Amino acid sequence: MIKQYKTVSLSDEQRIALEALCRRRKVDALVWKRARAFLLLDAGEDAGTVCRILDIGPTVLTEWRFAFAGAGLSFFGLKDYSQRQGHLSVVQEQAVRAHFTAQPARNADEVCAYVLAECDQNYSTSGAAKLMRRLGFAYKKPQLLPAQADEAKQAAFIAKYEALMNGLAADEMVVFSDAVHPEHQSRPAHGWFPKGQKTALKATSGRKRLNIQGALDLETFQFTFVEGEKINAQTTRQMLEKLERNNQTKTAIHVFVDNARYHHAKILQPWLDSPERRVKLHFLPAYAPHLNPIERLWGVMHKWVTHNRHYATFNQFTEAIFDFFRKTLPEKWPEFRDTVTDNFRVISLKEYKVI
Repeated sequence: MIKQYKTVSLSDEQRIALEALCRRRKVDALVWKRARAFLLLDAGEDAGTVCRILDIGPTVLTEWRFAFAGAGLSFFGLKDYSQRQGHLSVVQEQAVRAHFTAQPARNADEVCAYVLAECDQNYSTSGAAKLMRRLGFAYKKPQLLPAQADEAKQAAFIAKYEALMNGLAADEMVVFSDAVHPEHQSRPAHGWFPKGQKTALKATSGRKRLNIQGALDLETFQFTFVEGEKINAQTTRQMLEKLERNNQTKTAIHVFVDNARYHHAKILQPWLDSPERRVKLHFLPAYAPHLNPIERLWGVMHKWVTHNRHYATFNQFTEAIFDFFRKTLPEKWPEFRDTVTDNFRVISLKEYKVI
């Protein structure tokens, strides 16, 4: 006669652990039977039914119950988390959280070293990563912010820009201008590759680069640019002249630029001050590249053209860059609009934990 037991009650942690064990693709048959037996008892099945389902004897089930009562989840080869969370006490975990909140860890090895020194517990790298996630940390890069950005000047610029856009006439346009210097180098980037496959990107020798000065209209994504041996007052004038030639019907072309020296060059002033000039320069606040949307266009260009791409020759590289600006950008600009926008905001270091 099979002895009848009271219903087994597993904790939520135990139940989740045993259910996960039973779902494993590779698990010892005996371990699987033990886990399934206690899940069935927890679900309210009587001992006789459990023994018949799993084809085990009543004395075996009795032995399992006593062993589980004493060993917990370790009876199944699992760590028992029902009484504690990990190898650290609650007080130790609080100390770890406080320490790395004040002094961020650069990698899991630093976490391992601290826990070993302060808590006398030896964690593996993967164990330290799991510990940090459980304590509310995420492995990420800090955002790089200008150290000298002036909040008041940012706010004033945004207000001025919004006033200009609200009063912009039909025969006026606004563009954002900047220079970019893509280097003929292979740029490895994250991507989805077959697991277990070694993946490599051919490196490019040499330091050749393009020097491009461009202007972007956020309304139409019209991109006007010139290329030169270097970016200076002369290339700036060439680009501005090209803007005027390409937009004959516009009575005013508002061009937002940064404070590069060539934008303030004395040799450029007579041309800018000419009575027939339709170009009007507006200067961004110092140390505020986030207020120039064209900076984000450069990022899109690199993701599209240079990330995980190898160009054997500089001519092939140049052709790919120009092809992006001349073909891809006008054809696919709706895909880029959510990234390259004038949704400006004031950046304040007060909002961040500065390390």
